[in-house]
Amino acid sequence: MRYTTLGDGDRAFDVSTLALGTMNLGTLVDEETSFAILDRYLAAGGTFLDTANNYSLWAGGHGRDSEDLLGRWLASRGARDEVRIATKLGAAQKDRSKPLSNTPPTNFQGLGADVVAREAHESLRHLGIEKIDLLYGHVDDHDTPLAETVGAFGKLQAEGVVGLTGISNVATWRVVEARAEAERQGVPGYSVVQENFSYIYPPPVPARQDWANADLLDYAASTGVEGRPRLSVVAYSPVHQGAFARDDKPLYGGADRAGNRARIAELRQVAHELGATPSQVAVAWLLGGAWPVIPLVGPSSVAQLDELLDAAELDLPADVRERLDAA
Repeated sequence: MRYTTLGDGDRAFDVSTLALGTMNLGTLVDEETSFAILDRYLAAGGTFLDTANNYSLWAGGHGRDSEDLLGRWLASRGARDEVRIATKLGAAQKDRSKPLSNTPPTNFQGLGADVVAREAHESLRHLGIEKIDLLYGHVDDHDTPLAETVGAFGKLQAEGVVGLTGISNVATWRVVEARAEAERQGVPGYSVVQENFSYIYPPPVPARQDWANADLLDYAASTGVEGRPRLSVVAYSPVHQGAFARDDKPLYGGADRAGNRARIAELRQVAHELGATPSQVAVAWLLGGAWPVIPLVGPSSVAQLDELLDAAELDLPADVRERLDAA
C-alpha cells in the first residue's frame, strides 16, 4: 500500500492511496462478509474508510446502516487509531415520508447550519467515535448561502469534533468560492473533493456536477503550496461498477457512447498484455496520472477487494499510459 497526505499544517494526516467505500456494508453485504472485507483492507495497510449518513437507505436500510456497522467493527477490533473515518451529511431524507431522488425534487436535507451540526453529532454517535477525521457535504446545496455552510463546518472544526472538511458532487467554481469564503471567515477551507471519476467519462453537455473534470483536477494540482491550501480529489465509482470487466454492466450517467466503448476495448487489451485485470489497470491509471486522485473502491467480497488491492502498487509504463490516454 502507498500513502498520501490530506490537509495542511497541524490538521494534516496520511491515508492510504486506495480508499474503501462502505456504502453497501450492512445492507447489500452481510455483516460477516463486511467484517471480513474491513479486516482484509486493514491487514493490507488500508487506512481510509468512507461512509455517509444515508447509506444505504435505497437498499432497504434505515440510512445509517453503514455507519452503524463501522461502529461495531471499530469497537470489536479496537481499530479506531489505525484508520481515518470519512462520512457525509446533507443528502439524507429531509422528509422521511418521501423518497430520495437524484433529480428534483431530491428531498435532501441540505447543508444549512442546523443540519450540519445535528447530523455530524449523530454520525459521531452511530460510529461510536469522538472525532470525524473528514466530514463532507454529500451534495452541494445552492439554496443555502455558502457562508452559512462554510461557517457551520468551521464551527465543528473549532469544537474539535471534525478534523478536515470536504464537499462532494459539486461544480469546480463552487469549490473555489467556498474556499475563498473560508479564508474570509478565518476557518479551514475544504481539503477534499469527492466526485465520480473513472477511465471513461460523459459528454460535457449537459453539465454534470458529480463528475470530476479537467478544471477541478488542474485546480487541485495547483494547491499544496504557500498561500494555496492543499486540495485532494477522491474518485468514487473508479471501475464504473464493474463495467470495465463485464459486458452485462451498464455504462451509466451519459457514459454509454461509442468513444467510451472504444476506450474500454483498449483498457481490456492493455490489461491482457500486462497480465492484469481491466479494473486493476483502471485504478492504476487514476493513481499514476498527471493529476493523481484517490480511488474509492466498494467491493462486495474479499476476492473483489484483493483484486483491487493489487492495483495499489501497479505502475503503468509510460507508453501504456499514452495508449490509454489516446484511446
